[in-house]
Amino acid sequence: MKNYEVQILPDKSEGETMLRVGVLQLDVQVGNREANFIRVKEWIERSWVPSELPTAIVLPELWDTGYALEKANMLASVEGNETASFLGELARKYGVWFIGGSTLAKTERGVTNRAQVIDPQGKLIAFYDKVHLFPLMEEDKYLAVGDRDCIFDWEGVSAGCVICYDLRFCEWMRCYALKGVKLLFISAEWPSARAKHWEILLKARAIENQVFVISCNRCGITTENTFDGRSLVVDPWGEVLLDAGSKEGLYFVDIDPDKVLEARTKVPVFKDRVPALYDYITMI
Repeated sequence: MKNYEVQILPDKSEGETMLRVGVLQLDVQVGNREANFIRVKEWIERSWVPSELPTAIVLPELWDTGYALEKANMLASVEGNETASFLGELARKYGVWFIGGSTLAKTERGVTNRAQVIDPQGKLIAFYDKVHLFPLMEEDKYLAVGDRDCIFDWEGVSAGCVICYDLRFCEWMRCYALKGVKLLFISAEWPSARAKHWEILLKARAIENQVFVISCNRCGITTENTFDGRSLVVDPWGEVLLDAGSKEGLYFVDIDPDKVLEARTKVPVFKDRVPALYDYITMI
């Protein structure tokens, strides 16, 4: 039997600053990047609330094009640069982070579904190419699979990005937590047909990994699907701090990263793991 030494990345034990997240829930116009760019600018101009707290805005999966995957090669920009440039301008204007919200990116491996992390200076500091491609939306037919996680520092707190279908893979979420992630950002286009799964899985991932889960799902109707939105921010105890409902809008909530330490101290899941018995997961 193997011996494991679980390594959770060091983080601040107390006194972390409060943070603010904004969830921008959109009715995405499929295949129309210009219209979606305009919509994002309008919502931020209309709903921006200044704050002294460091703020990040989260967007839905493929927020600028929607699932026009049959046109992926035409709609994708090199490394997602067109979308990153647009968000970078807004980041500088408002002094805000953009974390998550994915776009179609042309890469050497093919077109990927790429979440982007942009700082208040407008710089792309990290990205995540979706690892688990969703066959019901034919992602595996049109897109190249990602091959790594995305972990970055957001104002002194370890954060990570995943996309939609990734939420169903508990092993992947646990890998983020074991690497020290406290804030997990999830962008999605999750159809209303499986809306109950969406809410249950978001809460479960927050509770089992003792992290904040900050999600943004699209809303609206396409020819194939209806999307209910229901973007949630869930704390490490499974409490819903924000529920965006089913309509478009930009919604803000403050979060306290110290709640992660509180949860992990009171219920020491990571200390009590027995990974030597979990070999089966890696054998199949």
